[in-house]
Order: sequence, then C-alpha cells, then structure tokens
Amino acid sequence: MAIDLYQPFFNPITKETFRCISSTEDSYTMQWTVHPGGYVPFEHIHINQDEIFHVEQGEIRVRIEGKEHVGKAGDTVIVRRGTRHIARNEAPETLDCTVHYEPGLDQHKVMQCFAGLTLDHELDGRGLVNVPKVMYLMKRANAQSLVLPSFVPRSFFRLGMHVFFVIGAVIGWERLYEKYTS
Repeated sequence: MAIDLYQPFFNPITKETFRCISSTEDSYTMQWTVHPGGYVPFEHIHINQDEIFHVEQGEIRVRIEGKEHVGKAGDTVIVRRGTRHIARNEAPETLDCTVHYEPGLDQHKVMQCFAGLTLDHELDGRGLVNVPKVMYLMKRANAQSLVLPSFVPRSFFRLGMHVFFVIGAVIGWERLYEKYTS
C-alpha cells in the first residue's frame, strides 16, 4: 500500500512534520511544520522547481546563496530553481508554512519515497534519509523533482544515482519502491 501523504509524517531528529495539501503536475503544496530548533538537514538545490514558503505562524530562517532571509507570519520567501538554500526554525515557537513546489512535476512520488524512508527510520544522526536508498528510489522513479545537495557536483550526484541503482537492484530495494508508491 502506497504512502498516504495526506496523513502527516514526522522526522523526530529534524523536528519537521510534512502533510500534502494538493498535488498536480503544476504545483505540489504541503503543510510544513517545524518545531523550535528544527531544521532541514542539508543545503540543497531544487533543479527543476521553485520552492515558495508562505509563513503562517512563527519565523523561518532561510539561507539563500549564502544570504540570510527571515520570514515572519504573513511573509513569503521564494527560492528559485537552481538556487542553493537551507532552512531552519531558531525561534521559540513552532513554525507553520504552506510550501509550494512549482511546477509540481512528480513531487508526490518523490515525497512518498522520502516519507517511506522517514517512517521506516532510515535516518542518520542529522535526520537525513538513507542516501544510497533515496538515490536508488529517485533513479527508479526517473524523478524530475530532484534535490541536489549543494556540496556535491551534479555529475558526481548522477554517477552516484547510477551506482546505487545497480546496487539497489541487486539487493532488492525494488520492494521499497513498491511499498512506498504502489
């Protein structure tokens, strides 16, 4: 049975909760809640999508291309595709955002894989999902909604996807893809 993204899921290390609101090829929209001290575990780039944060409650800190941006309730912070960024909640209150990915592309399937690994506790000490498995799953999905760690050259990332796809195919990670998306 596929992961139901309309039900919230929580990363206990990064203190983030995710819940899909709507999903189309034009836009993927989710509710993103980050408890005090919570964070995105790595600086990254959305290769093919803009990411738009609408702050409903609390305060978001987003470092975009090395420059700090602060959004408070009622503010919108836009991260254009191809731009390195990382976000966190340093405020004493919970951060609630509506986040849009535009275009939506296959973000729903990508989030199912991310949620599945999170729910299966496939996390490292920083709260990052299992890198080899997520790379296998993204290659298996032929994902357009790719998130590239900003510290990894694109060619090395693509090579890693190919390598982990072969490894994952041999050791049976297809069952994870089916579990999360079918």
